[in-house]
Parts: sequence; C-alpha cells; structure tokens
Amino acid sequence: MHRLGKTASARRKDFYEDAPTRTVAAGGVTFAYRELGPRSGVPVVFLTHLAAGLDNWDPRVVDGIAARHRVITFGSRGVGASTGSTPKTIEEMAKDAVTFIRALGLKQVDILGFSMGGMIAQVIAQTAPQLIRGLVLAGTGPAGGEGIKNVTRLSHFDTLRALPILQDPKRFLLFTRTANGRRAARSSWLA
Repeated sequence: MHRLGKTASARRKDFYEDAPTRTVAAGGVTFAYRELGPRSGVPVVFLTHLAAGLDNWDPRVVDGIAARHRVITFGSRGVGASTGSTPKTIEEMAKDAVTFIRALGLKQVDILGFSMGGMIAQVIAQTAPQLIRGLVLAGTGPAGGEGIKNVTRLSHFDTLRALPILQDPKRFLLFTRTANGRRAARSSWLA
C-alpha cells in the first residue's frame, strides 16, 4: 500500500494503519475510536457506511485529510469493538454519534459522512446544529430520496453475489462493474 508522504523527512509521523484503537464510555456504551493528525483545531469526525467498522475506512482518504486536520473515526454502538446493540434507526445512530462526540469533550466538529454516515450526519445537522461547523456528505442521500429504500436490499444482494467468489462485497457496493470500476477496486484498500 502506498503511504502518503511516509519518508524520513515526513512532516507527520502517524498514519491510520498505525493509529491505536482507544475507547471512551458514554451513555452506557463503550465506543472504540481512532484519532490522528494535528492535535489542535476543529476535528473531522468520520461517520461510515452500513455494516462498517474502524477498518473499513480507506487509509489513503483518512491519511490525506489527517495531513492537515485532526481526524477521529469511531465504531457505532454494536459495531466492531464498540459495545451494545446496533441501533435500528438512523435517528438512534445520530444520537449515539452526538453522545460519542460530547464524551470526547468536543464542542464543535466537522463531519464527513459517507453513505449511511451521510444520512446520520444529516440528522445530527437537524438535531444538534450547534455541534457542526462543517459538513461533507459523500455517496449518500436524504431520507426518502430516490432509491434510498433499495439500499438494504442491494447490500444483501451484493453480499450474496460476493460470497461464492470470495470477494469483499464492497467491491460491488462501492465500485461500478465497468472496466474502470473493477480497476479502481483492485487498486483500492480492499485489494
């Protein structure tokens, strides 16, 4: 894997693949998280896609943003090393994200919400707008948006499609099945 700028003269010394997993307890949940980048400034909290844990972030994306910004990724309740039962609604997930952010003592954050994480970020923007300074929504849509109701069905279909060929379902979910899409999947962190 190519490590952005990792040389003897690198300005930064930490990379996502090396970031230790830490925990913080709040609201009856122990949340697992990782943090890297500069220790000052408003952090960027990453909210991830359906069924994703800390290891599902592309380290090239995290490292790229962490080159200039404090980055915090975390596992939602019931996912990966975070305790508790997985919430049933986006609203519950948003409440957990706010609980996590406040448990770290943060007064304001930037949020990068990817796919389902973008849906969670939109709810946070509605319910706790004072917490958000900036918001990046990637590969997501609004509640009730065109095709949103099909996401779970398509996720299950792509998981079943990937199993017999021993591929990560995210190759189907996150990349087109064109020659360019397959090439991008092979060069991704999933390779």
